[in-house]
Amino acid sequence: MRIHHLNCGTMAPVGKRLMEGAGAPWQRGRLICHCLLVDTGTRLLLVDTGFGLRDIADPVARIGRPLKLLLNPRFAESEAAVRQVQALGYDPADVTDIVLTHHDHDHVGGVDDFPNARLHVHAIEAESIRAQLTLHDKVRYSGQPELMGRREGDRWSEYSIGGDQWFGFRAVRQLHGLPEEIAIIPLPGHSRGHVGVVIDTGGIGRRRWLVHAGDAFMHPDEMLTDPRCPLVFKVFQSLVQADATSRLYNAQQLRELATRDDVEVINSHNPYYWDRAHATAQSVEVGAQ
Repeated sequence: MRIHHLNCGTMAPVGKRLMEGAGAPWQRGRLICHCLLVDTGTRLLLVDTGFGLRDIADPVARIGRPLKLLLNPRFAESEAAVRQVQALGYDPADVTDIVLTHHDHDHVGGVDDFPNARLHVHAIEAESIRAQLTLHDKVRYSGQPELMGRREGDRWSEYSIGGDQWFGFRAVRQLHGLPEEIAIIPLPGHSRGHVGVVIDTGGIGRRRWLVHAGDAFMHPDEMLTDPRCPLVFKVFQSLVQADATSRLYNAQQLRELATRDDVEVINSHNPYYWDRAHATAQSVEVGAQ
């Protein structure tokens, strides 16, 4: 198995000191869209997609002017998942699957760049997109029903979390067409159908289990035994969360998981995890072929 760590969308919001504890409040910080490209030998899959070519071509129409001003995304074509897939020597048409932690736009913006791929989503997230019962959902999932309409059928799979267990988490271990080394676990809170993606790397040369926790937490210090979180991320999480109780509970569950020597937990937006992966060459080879 080969796992590549991709940054599919650098963002530079004002407030470097508030996010990173260094620099000035008016300086711009650094956030990323940390995605994974996984080559299992028989399938080629992405975990999330970050921003895509359509976002780069018309960012205001895609994410809105307020979010563009707030996050200040770079919108560099070289960071689009489709371009990075090509740079790694793959044909984007060969991407078979996209496993989504949730449907916020900075996680699904590049989906349309992979028209052949099957999307794997939590059924609760899919229902939230269809129903859009709250104003929050209408803003969060703007444009998502159309995306679903383009994919429903044999390129769309929904999952209800069943009875399988993985380190205390309920799990889905059999994603349609994917090997058993790929599973999802429920991590509701940030959104109602948010999931983590679990990859069994084989454990050769690194920790056996890699868990992409999406936006279930925002800062590495939240995973400490004595957790801390910069105020700006606390406020952000409180503003966008769908369920505070579930979010805080799952953050605690992830904290306990992160203490294990055989598990590595990462998130979507803090560059710490992406920088560490590249510094230790984890972006290339893991596990056994």
